[in-house]
Amino acid sequence: MLTEPTSYLLTRVSVTCLNKNPVEGFSAGLIDDDDIYKWEVVIIGPQDTLFEGGFFKAYLTFPYDYPLRPPKMKFITEIWHPNVAKNGDVCISILHEPGEDKFGYEKPEERWLPIHTVETIMISVISMLADPNSDSPANVDAAKEWREDPNGEFKRKVARCVRKSQEMAFD
Repeated sequence: MLTEPTSYLLTRVSVTCLNKNPVEGFSAGLIDDDDIYKWEVVIIGPQDTLFEGGFFKAYLTFPYDYPLRPPKMKFITEIWHPNVAKNGDVCISILHEPGEDKFGYEKPEERWLPIHTVETIMISVISMLADPNSDSPANVDAAKEWREDPNGEFKRKVARCVRKSQEMAFD
């Protein structure tokens, strides 16, 4: 098990790497320099998706035994998506605890592995925005709308979220 100082060092290295080598589509950093375990990220809605033009703010909260266990991610900007619970919690395989899936839906290699970084998490979340998984939804209502009428009510709700995110982007 990693000690708190080791986890602290690993997370600090991630901050430094992201600052030196920024990745397109998101920005990430500490909420408070005194707390290495709480990050704020802003995801820019991917081009050619319903989320294009949006600025979606979220928190990444790292456990003290990171990287052995995954962080939790929660959108604080309203977002309508099958894989984001109504309270903002992100539900994708890469953020699920390591090991076997008791429901048999995910392979162990699809779940959290200690090699994942903030960069790989963000790339997965951006990909999730572009390609929702409605087979294993965190938001059943959004998944139903996505499956049955992606260009109707689902599209209208996402467009409203994009507009709100733009209005709030500089608050």
